[in-house]
Amino acid sequence: MNRQNFLGHLTLALAIIIVAAFVGQMRRWEKQRAVQTASYSAAVKTIDTGTLIPLHDFNEAEMLIRFKPGVTAAQIERIAEIYNDEVEDVFEAVGGLAVISDKDGLDAAEVAAYRSLPIVDYVEPNYEINLVEPEVEESTEFDDSSDLVKLAGPNDPQFAEQWALNNTGQRNGKHKADIDAIKAWVSTHGNGKVVVAVLDSGVDYTHPDLVTNMWIRPDHIAPYFDNHLGEIDDEHGYNAAENNGDPMDQNGHGTHCAGIIGAEGDNNQGIAGVNWKVEIMPLKFMSAGGFGTTKDAIEAINYVIARKKAGVNVRVISASWGSTQRSRALEDVIRKAGDEGILFVAASGNSNANTDRVPHYPSSYVLPNVVSVAALNRNDEIASFSNYGPKSVHIAAPGVEILSTWLNNDYKEASGTSMATPVVSGVAALILSKQSDLSVKELRERLLKSVDKLPALENKSVSGGRINAALAVKAN
Repeated sequence: MNRQNFLGHLTLALAIIIVAAFVGQMRRWEKQRAVQTASYSAAVKTIDTGTLIPLHDFNEAEMLIRFKPGVTAAQIERIAEIYNDEVEDVFEAVGGLAVISDKDGLDAAEVAAYRSLPIVDYVEPNYEINLVEPEVEESTEFDDSSDLVKLAGPNDPQFAEQWALNNTGQRNGKHKADIDAIKAWVSTHGNGKVVVAVLDSGVDYTHPDLVTNMWIRPDHIAPYFDNHLGEIDDEHGYNAAENNGDPMDQNGHGTHCAGIIGAEGDNNQGIAGVNWKVEIMPLKFMSAGGFGTTKDAIEAINYVIARKKAGVNVRVISASWGSTQRSRALEDVIRKAGDEGILFVAASGNSNANTDRVPHYPSSYVLPNVVSVAALNRNDEIASFSNYGPKSVHIAAPGVEILSTWLNNDYKEASGTSMATPVVSGVAALILSKQSDLSVKELRERLLKSVDKLPALENKSVSGGRINAALAVKAN
């Protein structure tokens, strides 16, 4: 053992001894407080940035802690034991990142104690993420014999209503205010070897318009194994909310996003996705009510990275959610996904805000693998709800009254940057179907260059344009 390693281990040992010495006293002091921390906890808790966050915005019993390089999983377990806490998981993808819980509920002093350890990089609460439900219209039967123009393209009976793919002026829309999908399909319909992970409320992997394009773990790849969670049979993907292999959607949002990316095209049923052929990997971290946590989102991304390393060709994560709360832990794992060749496409948010001034995460992380997406209506106008930002929002796509798959074998319309995001994710998969060896940097650059410039997006986004699938798949 060299001198540097010896000193490192000695420092860690001393830190643990010191922690053991004062933790007991610290707890006694806390119990002796006349008012305890009850009145304080009922109002606010302070985090790294110094801002005050209402308690309901995060899980009171869990912290995300990143330890400095060299601290092992066994040492993290020992430190947690000293505090009478529990290590729920140590994320393999990001060195030293762990989630630690106290079933009695963390107090400010304990958080401060962890943060003060010399072997800790940062500590943050496990923030709660709420899925803003899209505005959904009731299902409608569409008649191709109506006054809508019959289009060349797939034989899916409701394709005529998919203005985002081919806008003929349906419902007072603007002719050709679309992503030029039909021209793109002349070149490629997609490729079943490209995997897009949908990080959301799960996906109804039995939906008849999705089932053919759902990812199923190949026989030659072993079930997912996590050092803390054990073996998980991930035949259909991963449920990070419940730590099992069943990502069945109970909300509808994830299924809607999945259909935009890859509802099977030309199967004489329902709609067509941007890709007629693709593999959709369902990742569930949102409950039926649309609630999730940062920890579960990280757990799901950690899973994707592990599957990529195991040989699964996951190239895109589509993330139609977010909040104004920055998480360094989430940022770290998204960065690691980029290092593994995975593009992260994220919704810019639905607050009609300039994210240069009011960031929205994860879309506002300044990372080389992140693409932030704004929403447009059927007249090539930025949606009234869509966030924008000349430096922080990269590209726009149709996101108003988007028809896609829903629960119970149904189809519904929804609006939001949540709907624009899978359009861009789908186009990324189309590009990869033709050029599978593109790096994340090259793929991202191709997307941002493949746009139709729009007056409505001038000084509103980095690219200043709407994604054009035909341009994107055109060979250089």
